[in-house]
Amino acid sequence: MFTLESPLLAFQGFFGAGGSVLWVIFAATALMWTMIVERLWFFRYVHTKNLEAISKEWSFRRETSSWNALRIRRQLISGISLAVNRYVRIIQALMALLPLLGLLGTVTGMIQIFNVVAVAGTTNARLMAAGVSAATIPTMAGLVAALSGFWFAVYFRKRARLEVQKAGELLAIESERGERA
Repeated sequence: MFTLESPLLAFQGFFGAGGSVLWVIFAATALMWTMIVERLWFFRYVHTKNLEAISKEWSFRRETSSWNALRIRRQLISGISLAVNRYVRIIQALMALLPLLGLLGTVTGMIQIFNVVAVAGTTNARLMAAGVSAATIPTMAGLVAALSGFWFAVYFRKRARLEVQKAGELLAIESERGERA
């Protein structure tokens, strides 16, 4: 029979077996995924409105080829670049940090195993198994968490580059003959 208590017990058992480093991995993963969801929301809802606004602002300009107009264009494109690249480097940094946190969990688990061997000898298999769990679970969790964000990190970097290029194309410069370049 399924109860609401059984998933909670499984969750507690997993985190208990993985050690304290697993909580740090969980927090870093939650932060990374919060930023990923924010970026998805931004590109889906906010960014299209930003592009429309700067495009409209640029189209109302009488001249688009003077030195001042080119500086304004550069400023608008820089604003878009800052907006689309927000949190991307943090997501990449967390993605790189998560496997290292997993390795830290491996080290703490191995230290736990060595403590068991030093105190109880090699005869206490139950305590040694707890150390092995504390060594392997954080490594697995760190790798899985990092891989879960890998595709999004690559996607956001590529999407940011394309959106900056699109902004540059939207803000066309009028040539001296009155043609849009």
